[in-house]
Amino acid sequence: MGPLFLPMIRSVSKLISFTILLLFGLACTSFTATEAYDPLDPNGNITIKWDIISWTPDGYVAVVTIYNFQKYRHIQAPGWSLGWTWAKNELIWNMVGGQATEQGDCSKFKTTIPHCCKKNPTVVDLLPGTPYNQQITNCCKGGVLTSWVQDPANAVGSFQLSVGHAGTTNKTVRVPKNFTLNAPGPGYTCGRANVVKPTKFVTPDKRRVTQAMMTWNVTCTYSQFLAQRTPTCCVSLSSFYNDTVVPCPACSCGCQSNATHPGSCVEPDSSYLASVVSASSKNSYMPLVRCTNHMCPIRVHWHVKLNYKEYWRVKVTVTNFNYRMNYSDWNLVVQHPNFDNLTQIFSFNYKSITPYATINDTAMLWGLKFYNDFLMQAGPLGNVQSELLFRKDQATFTFDKGWAFPRRIYFNGDNCVMPPPDAYPWLPNSGFRQYTSLLTLIMTSLSTAALMYVHA
Repeated sequence: MGPLFLPMIRSVSKLISFTILLLFGLACTSFTATEAYDPLDPNGNITIKWDIISWTPDGYVAVVTIYNFQKYRHIQAPGWSLGWTWAKNELIWNMVGGQATEQGDCSKFKTTIPHCCKKNPTVVDLLPGTPYNQQITNCCKGGVLTSWVQDPANAVGSFQLSVGHAGTTNKTVRVPKNFTLNAPGPGYTCGRANVVKPTKFVTPDKRRVTQAMMTWNVTCTYSQFLAQRTPTCCVSLSSFYNDTVVPCPACSCGCQSNATHPGSCVEPDSSYLASVVSASSKNSYMPLVRCTNHMCPIRVHWHVKLNYKEYWRVKVTVTNFNYRMNYSDWNLVVQHPNFDNLTQIFSFNYKSITPYATINDTAMLWGLKFYNDFLMQAGPLGNVQSELLFRKDQATFTFDKGWAFPRRIYFNGDNCVMPPPDAYPWLPNSGFRQYTSLLTLIMTSLSTAALMYVHA
């Protein structure tokens, strides 16, 4: 190879090395967990069960049941909407406990008009207060489903539909496809419908068992990244032994950019606050937050409050910065090694979650019914708080190295942004405090080394 090509090859090699280092830096700083798998709820999903309970002259009658098997993620108002695509030319003659959002083109029918003629219908739950002759069991909750741990009885929703222009036997029925679930926005991905063993039903007197003609299941899993590209909550920290209050990391859920995107946040003392908040929006579940450095709709503050001889106390405060949302039936999931010694909790419900078999380090907290289960929108009353009393395990307990702070926190099933570990409040005798993130130093060193190598 001639000497003319050597400088070119050397430059290409340097460029490739720099590119690899740059991609490594981006991987360390930018990528987050976006997959549907949740380590604290590995088997959590929403299962849709479709039971054919009887045949009709041109189709069948089916009961569709939606089970929220997620431990701590619930479906809030305005509720779920379920969609699918018919395999052939099916239509919905009538429905009980739910309704299709659009009727579609039913012009070819002259006498009896179907409930829905669309090839890809979307069904929603009926509202509370629906007349009894339009209800079935587990319907009419406005599409709201609680999480399985909070209230399993209300984690189920159902509706009934009569399907026409369909098969009238197990061999001629075609399973719908392309199932979609919004709750109320995106985030769920549904798999294919699988024909399973027919469901068995027990009569109220428990003396007879009946069976569905045919049953298929659809499983839908949640991804926080699909639901919203940015996080929805963050965590701040403080302690009695240090005056430092560690705020939520800057730009945790976004950055203030009113110059380019007016209306992205609202100042609390703004003269036009009332008009902005009351303005109608096509996507009312999209947050309109108070202007902060973190720009998150929800902030969770963990304060190490007191230290006793055999106990220590923590105060947890959840603040709503979203002017557009009242969070009903909210919940927190907190991971901390001392939850196996939780002694008392004030004004919150508590349930232990053990995703790792016998290790009891994860707790689910939620408000008391009709007291603080309703987290109001941004403002003076937009917060709830509680205190937790832990017994000390002398073998593991310490205030050193941030041990007293949680490992992770979820709000309504979404993972909250935590401050970097080297920013946690330190004990007064911990000596010099490192303010610069270790990751920042590593990335700076790598970038400098790459630039020096390229220009060598």
